[in-house]
Amino acid sequence: MRSVFFAQRLRSVAYILTLCTLPAQLAANPAHGIAMYGDPALPQDFVSLPYANPDAPKGGKISFGEVGGFDSLNPHIRKGSVPWQLRSLAYESLMGRSYGEPFSLYGLLAESIETGPNREWVEFALRAEAKFSDGSPVTVEDVIWSYETLGTVGHPRYRGLWSKIETIEATSPRAVRITFNEDNRELALIAGLRPILKKAQWDGKDFAASTLDDIPISSSPYVIAEVDAGRSVTLRRNPDYWGKDVPFRRGTMNLDEIKMEYYGDSAVLFEAFKAGALSMRRENNAEKWETQYNFPTVQSGEVIKSSIPHKRPTGMTGFVMNTRKAPFDDWRVRDAMIHAFNFEFINDTLTGGRQPRITSYFSNSVLGLRAGFARGKVAELLEPYKDQLRPEAIEGYALPVSDGSARNRKNIRTAMKLLTDAGYSVQDGKMIGADGKQLSFEVLLRQGGQENQAIMDIYINALERLGIDAKVSTTDDAQYTERTANYDFDMTYYRIGLSLSPGNEQYLYWGSEGVESPGRRNWMGMNVPAAETMIEQILGARSQEDFIAATRALDRILMSERYFIPLYQWPFSNVAHVKELKYSETLPIYGDWLGFLPEVWWWEEG
Repeated sequence: MRSVFFAQRLRSVAYILTLCTLPAQLAANPAHGIAMYGDPALPQDFVSLPYANPDAPKGGKISFGEVGGFDSLNPHIRKGSVPWQLRSLAYESLMGRSYGEPFSLYGLLAESIETGPNREWVEFALRAEAKFSDGSPVTVEDVIWSYETLGTVGHPRYRGLWSKIETIEATSPRAVRITFNEDNRELALIAGLRPILKKAQWDGKDFAASTLDDIPISSSPYVIAEVDAGRSVTLRRNPDYWGKDVPFRRGTMNLDEIKMEYYGDSAVLFEAFKAGALSMRRENNAEKWETQYNFPTVQSGEVIKSSIPHKRPTGMTGFVMNTRKAPFDDWRVRDAMIHAFNFEFINDTLTGGRQPRITSYFSNSVLGLRAGFARGKVAELLEPYKDQLRPEAIEGYALPVSDGSARNRKNIRTAMKLLTDAGYSVQDGKMIGADGKQLSFEVLLRQGGQENQAIMDIYINALERLGIDAKVSTTDDAQYTERTANYDFDMTYYRIGLSLSPGNEQYLYWGSEGVESPGRRNWMGMNVPAAETMIEQILGARSQEDFIAATRALDRILMSERYFIPLYQWPFSNVAHVKELKYSETLPIYGDWLGFLPEVWWWEEG
């Protein structure tokens, strides 16, 4: 790290001298929290997060069901398939996020945060009591090593921040300062959310090649107690957890045991839940929620059905098309695929028409695009790029709607015209391109996804009417992860969760670097400079008005490029759970999201 810390020492000294000449009123003071805009909602002396119960009892257990398997316990590298819950349950960061606010952080491993006048640097002061599960203290050396390791050999999601760090160095035995090399107000918050690892655990080991044998040592309230390779992982609450009295932790991590169990497919998982082998299940199918959750334990009250609302963006869930190769490198083909997808009929068939459709990436929130022509600041942001964008980015875009019948005649006619415009023609019942070959592609699905398979069965029948040869391939978790990480697919199911505070992570989804670099979230291969400009505007916004305008402009660009065939949205979460599992009546604005289940639930008998 010495080269990183001191390579630009002369510039850093000059920078510090400049800061020393700033007016006294601009000097920063250590604070208990930080917000993206304005001040954090909770005061210095807050007792607990507003959606946590500080008096919640400790004890009990919860068992989750997952489809597939796993072959790694390290969620911080590209290699392997990992239980997704480990990122939030098995590791801690310097600051913790409150999901009762759009984007605010409060002290966790760090007792305070301090920033420069324009957040050009951030400094964290570690709590003296912070310890790893083996009893050793969390040190500044651990913090610095974690940032370097994650930023250089960790998962690609960590590398964006590392490239924006000019220096990182200890300013006292318990404080670390990070200086950034660009004007980006969100970086101070992102830095506070990096997981902190124990450096000594990885001495002499290849972090990027860790296996199931490498049980993490972390500062989390939970330790990994049992591992049945590919089948289950059990976490147990550490009775000696260092942070039980930290305000951010009061009323959280209440359950003694958390178990993730893996099943071959969703049908088997559902039967396991009905039989009492699992203590909770999220249900994403509205029809199934209404008609199939009437089994005996529901009728007796042993299992409770909870619907939990939220105010976060829908994000995007659906079938993504890979524009890196034909046929989806042509927007007209992508548009034809969207028209051929008879959502209204599929929705009626599979959910009884109960499930509303996603209408844009940020729909269901204040950040989502508004219908019709762009106006005001949104129009001003898009105007310089009007010759580079699809016209609908400015004029407005809405998904096609069918009459609900199986034939979908109007939209099929539109799809046929789009394909004709793209150079295809029907010959002997086949859609033939200029190369003389039939239009064909593969839909890659993960094993066990029965609902996606049912959707595809209906969709492929429609494509056959157009003379298109579409085939479904299913793979196990390991193959699916490898293929999607390397963009080795034509079309696949993809779910992108978006928050009320989009920021630097948007580059991972839509940035041009993800076109070639493996392991990014830009599965569609998007390369639209105007979109990256809108991300810059989001990051540079100094007011809520400018922030909302830039996000709505980005939403318009994304929808107009037609990368996804959108599926259902979930404006609330349907969670079935045993009656002993409780949660507070005060809900976070993010609803059933990270930091909620199981973090603030508790077990209560009777």
